[in-house]
Amino acid sequence: MSLRLGDIAPDFEADTTQGHIHFHEWLGNSWGMLFSHPADFTPVCTTELGRTALLKDEFGKRNVKVIAVSVDDLDSHNRWTPDIKDVTGSEVNFPIIADPDRNVATLYDMIHPNASEKATVRSVFVIGPDKKIKLTLTYPASTGRNFNELIRVIDSLQLTADYQVATPADWQEGDDVIVTPAVPNDQLESKFPKGVTFVKPYLRTTPQPNK
Repeated sequence: MSLRLGDIAPDFEADTTQGHIHFHEWLGNSWGMLFSHPADFTPVCTTELGRTALLKDEFGKRNVKVIAVSVDDLDSHNRWTPDIKDVTGSEVNFPIIADPDRNVATLYDMIHPNASEKATVRSVFVIGPDKKIKLTLTYPASTGRNFNELIRVIDSLQLTADYQVATPADWQEGDDVIVTPAVPNDQLESKFPKGVTFVKPYLRTTPQPNK
């Protein structure tokens, strides 16, 4: 069954390149980004895992734990990680789940038979501290993910969680944000001391609250 936004992210136990984990326990009170790759020793994935490692500090300051998965086994992962460092200059500093039995791939509906009967598609799940799925993205095997966009979306999700705001089209860090409809007008002054602009009665903007 497909997972939808707001669903509890399925829990699981698995072996990883950083030891055995119980997924929900491993997440703790952090945000999480679980992303799959079709196979080890593939060109696009090599660049992606290197890019993820390079962004460790960016994910860290957002309290996001990242974890990758493919249907390859642990030995394959361990043989591949030196290639990632050689190609990208970044040592893999996050766990890669070994999923040769496809348990995690099945839980998260990562096998799409019309794309491949045995390899995972390039999926991304962003999971909140409440263990609920906040974002799902699925890319074809040929297209590398835009990690700047993933960081942007995480920033937007965290603003919504903390301040009852949404972000407009093409929003970037530091731009004005939108007050969600759930906030009544009589609470605007107390919640948004930087001020609120009424563009339309249903469209109210305010400077980014955490800047």
